[in-house]
Amino acid sequence: MRNTHEPLVFIVSGPSGSGKSTLVKKLLELPGMMLSISATTRAPRPTEHEGEWYNFVSPRKFQQMVEADEFLEHACVFGKYNYGTPHRWVDEARAKRYDLVLEIDVQGAEQVKKKLPAAVAIFILPPSRQELEKRIRARGEDSEEEIRRRLDRARQEMEKYSDYDYVVVNNDIARAGREVQAIATAARSRSADNERRIREILDTFGG
Repeated sequence: MRNTHEPLVFIVSGPSGSGKSTLVKKLLELPGMMLSISATTRAPRPTEHEGEWYNFVSPRKFQQMVEADEFLEHACVFGKYNYGTPHRWVDEARAKRYDLVLEIDVQGAEQVKKKLPAAVAIFILPPSRQELEKRIRARGEDSEEEIRRRLDRARQEMEKYSDYDYVVVNNDIARAGREVQAIATAARSRSADNERRIREILDTFGG
């Protein structure tokens, strides 16, 4: 864990089916990491539980949160559902002296980078369109129309890769997991983030 009061924020984005949630779990295996729980207006999927990855709220409640300026970022996805990252997770990470992981889309990532320029943005790419479609179909959750929409959106999202600090191609989950952990470890070691600890060591040399 770093010797600073300000949390380092990691943004993880990628198209649906890219494996970003699995790679977020790899980041959370590192000590001193915590997950930001997003708020969304969509209904939970059968395998999802309240407060695990999402807090499920009504459209009215979400709008109230927007009006109260409770979000670090928020966006409407597919023109249907709203997603947002509450500010409180940054405050909680700061209080716990943890770093924070945000799994958000490209719209949200752009908003966060404007507000928190030091945030480390990682984009997860699938190895090909064919593999992405295979993964989406394997979940068995989406209609043909929804699959087409997700693939179209994937292309649009992937064109934003240059806005990110790092790109990880997820053609092997074990290797990709090691890559995202290496990115986090390197980011934590940057001298600007360890200024206090470095000064303490230098002080032991006197002069």
